[in-house]
Amino acid sequence: MAKFNGIKIVSKVEVNDKNALSIVYTPGVAAACLKIKENLQASWDYTNRENSLAVISFDYNKSLERAIFLKSSLGIDAYPFEISSDKPEKIKMIVENIEPSFGAADLSLISDYVKNINFEVTIPVLKENTADLKEFFLCISKNILMFKYEDLTGDINEKSLQLRKLAGGVIETELTQEKQPKPVAIISDGSAVLGLGDIKGYAGLPVMEGKAVLFQELGEVSALPLCLKTQNTDEIIEIVLLLQNSFSGVNLEDIKAPRCFEVENKLIEKSQIPIFHDDQHGTAIVVLAALLNSLYIVKKNIEDVKITFSGAGAAAIAVCKLLISAGAKNITMFDIDGAVYKDREQNNFAHDEISNYTNLNGFKGSLKEGIKNSDVFIGLSAPNLLDEEMIKSMAKNPVIFALANPTPEILPELAKKYGAFIAASGRSDFPNQINNSLVFPGLFNGVLKHNIKKITDDIKLNCAFALASLVKENELTPEYILPDALDSRVPAVISNNVKI
Repeated sequence: MAKFNGIKIVSKVEVNDKNALSIVYTPGVAAACLKIKENLQASWDYTNRENSLAVISFDYNKSLERAIFLKSSLGIDAYPFEISSDKPEKIKMIVENIEPSFGAADLSLISDYVKNINFEVTIPVLKENTADLKEFFLCISKNILMFKYEDLTGDINEKSLQLRKLAGGVIETELTQEKQPKPVAIISDGSAVLGLGDIKGYAGLPVMEGKAVLFQELGEVSALPLCLKTQNTDEIIEIVLLLQNSFSGVNLEDIKAPRCFEVENKLIEKSQIPIFHDDQHGTAIVVLAALLNSLYIVKKNIEDVKITFSGAGAAAIAVCKLLISAGAKNITMFDIDGAVYKDREQNNFAHDEISNYTNLNGFKGSLKEGIKNSDVFIGLSAPNLLDEEMIKSMAKNPVIFALANPTPEILPELAKKYGAFIAASGRSDFPNQINNSLVFPGLFNGVLKHNIKKITDDIKLNCAFALASLVKENELTPEYILPDALDSRVPAVISNNVKI
């Protein structure tokens, strides 16, 4: 019998075309999120939570051995964790806050430290070994070996729900004879999920599972979804630091601004592993790549164009900063309160910082007024904000990136109808998808391969230029500004450009 020495996180289904991508990830994944938001019990139906178990100890290798045993003997998708504190209050905080991701927790390896802790959770927590583990954990594994996407019916949302219910989510663990790197943790508090807003950790889990699929399918990186119950900044930071020896890196995901800035900055400062907020920096890399190619098509320079942002949250601010690093000089950002300008009453600290480099004329009007004569619109905000009049008021050959998900600021075909020369969205069911899936799988592959501890602006710029260059000059058209999300060249090129 083969001896297993490792665990990796894999997809239950193949993602080999845009149809599959739209069902497993965006826009289809939003349907499962909304079902869980309406009823938390639905998380058992639409994710792998029913067969996911956290094994926690003070030694990662011991947790790994236990996880391998549980998978090989009971078929449970068990995930090993090392916690760096034996204080009961810290262990209690960890277990209670990772509950949205797991159907049970195994603490039998540290039974002496947890036997008197009263965990306020609704899942089974094993404090000492028992003769009947299967009955204690009540975990259920679903098998879909003969699955075909063609068997699903209805629209994208209905197909996405059918797939997740049939499969029990879209990820599982797989035992390997070779040792495996520790997984990348996909950490979210569910406070800014897609275009759905603050839907909390339970409802955010389908997105993080979909993200884990893309990590593995596109970048051959094992990634662990870890949705947290807490939305407290200090607790999120502490949880990651207490568990950091369980991970090879951290991908922060769907955490609301300005909380995400503090979480990222503190973790970069205090942790020993690479930290990457994909909503910010993955988005920034892919938007810059798309913009460089779009401006080449319309024969404009980034230094000269007027760029208008709808949205001034984490993603928008990170995109804005990277565009400035690449040479952009004329940018104005708008949010629900209108133009962002220096010392505006509604500003948070991130707005105040970015206003030192944007809206240098101090414009204080609305998006409808501010978009006039703009060469580029970048939307990272909310659905259906852009109309015909606004597009017609823009400069000649306008470029429209409407990136709100799952419903963009304007649908690409409408943007083109109203005069956009180039129209893009974040969705895989339209041409010109501008989505982080082009970046994070290859980026983390490169981070692990090159043993990178900090992801710098130079690395982000290198990745953006490399991504843009994959579409050759003679291939560029208004309908083809970026490689396809499933282009097999992309992860390798991104990975090779992740260098110090």
